[in-house]
Amino acid sequence: MSSILSPIAIRGRFLDIQNTVSKASDIDQAVRYIEDGLLISHEGKISWFGTWEEGQSQLNADMNVQHYPDQLIVPGFIDTHIHFPQSEMIGAYGEQLLEWLNTYTFPTEIQFENKAYADKIAQFFVNELLKNGTTTALVFCTVHPQSVDALFEVAEQHQMRLIAGKVMMDRHAPEALCDTAESAYTDSKALIEKWHGKGRNLYAITPRFAPTSTPEQLSAAGKLKAEFPDVYVHTHLSENKNEIAWVKDLFPEQKGYLDVYHHYGLTGSRSVFAHCVHLKDEEWDCMHQTDSAIAFCPTSNLFLGSGLFPLKKTWEKQVKVGLGTDVGAGTSFNQLQTLNEAYKVQQLQGDKLSAFEALYHATIGGAKALDLDEKLGNFNIGKEADFVVLDLKPTAIQALRQERAKGIDDAFFALMTMGDDRNIHSTYVFGQLAYSKSNAQ
Repeated sequence: MSSILSPIAIRGRFLDIQNTVSKASDIDQAVRYIEDGLLISHEGKISWFGTWEEGQSQLNADMNVQHYPDQLIVPGFIDTHIHFPQSEMIGAYGEQLLEWLNTYTFPTEIQFENKAYADKIAQFFVNELLKNGTTTALVFCTVHPQSVDALFEVAEQHQMRLIAGKVMMDRHAPEALCDTAESAYTDSKALIEKWHGKGRNLYAITPRFAPTSTPEQLSAAGKLKAEFPDVYVHTHLSENKNEIAWVKDLFPEQKGYLDVYHHYGLTGSRSVFAHCVHLKDEEWDCMHQTDSAIAFCPTSNLFLGSGLFPLKKTWEKQVKVGLGTDVGAGTSFNQLQTLNEAYKVQQLQGDKLSAFEALYHATIGGAKALDLDEKLGNFNIGKEADFVVLDLKPTAIQALRQERAKGIDDAFFALMTMGDDRNIHSTYVFGQLAYSKSNAQ
């Protein structure tokens, strides 16, 4: 990572959530909206934030101010669950989880044995994240160590905070995609030592899900976690009812699906479990007690027919939750589209997802789920300067709707229900412009 970054000054309308909260009803009190604000970044971090009127005295005479008078600036979107090798198989037809893996996912992932191929898709993947305003993501690679190298190499070019890991999978998958308990441990350890904490890169121990790992491999994953307690654990949990039944058959000695991971030491404050659509009460309690987190992936849960995630229960049970696109079962890299589907998932259960709660989950709530809320998620001074400039009126219908918006909450709600990558004007990563719609090919 470069040791010297140019300072930047950004003027415009800013919206963020100032702190994490324990009740959804408290989010409104944490909202910060500045109609005419100024953000100054030095060395990739926010050095000043407030109103334009107060901030002018903080500007150096030679500092250019980038002004976005008609846009809305929010913290960078945080994706807590996504698969970079599945980018090319997004929107694959007709299957539910287990059949979908065998029909589409595994054949696609075999190609990542080729490093040049992995490099090509990694470049596409990171560009797509930036084009959609996502500045941090927790990412599945493939079983191949070179797939991890490919992704982190591209992330490093942008000084982007990504968390990723090599899939561990030693059964119930094609032979070409299987490692062993020993090789998964050895390869993962080498990758941790190579990448974890290098620049903004962080590593995640990544068993695909319990059915594709033997007890010996899950034990090896737990050993890694014990040896490197500040690395992440990233896997899937209770996405599909057939999957849950399969886990019960494979691990009859455990009390349930989550207990498999807990038994092997894989729960904790940096453990993120994707989906969790069908948790039992005792599993919710275990999630809370271990400070584990959930990645809520609405487009994927709907596309694969997995079920409706009870978001309201995360507040009741005090369980950390972030938003995940889950590409390629998820149908969009875009967090606005993901929030659109999240709203509908809650509606189908008789619950509501407000605009500000949606923003919370996509930013500071996601940062908390990743144990990064001291570094990311809002515009507090000292945090890393990752943010997105949003165009509220890229289409005629959005322009018409925004003219009728009754306040910033209504404006953001319209944005999240109608928005997509066309709304991403610019993306800034670590205080530097990483994507601009005007410069995009």
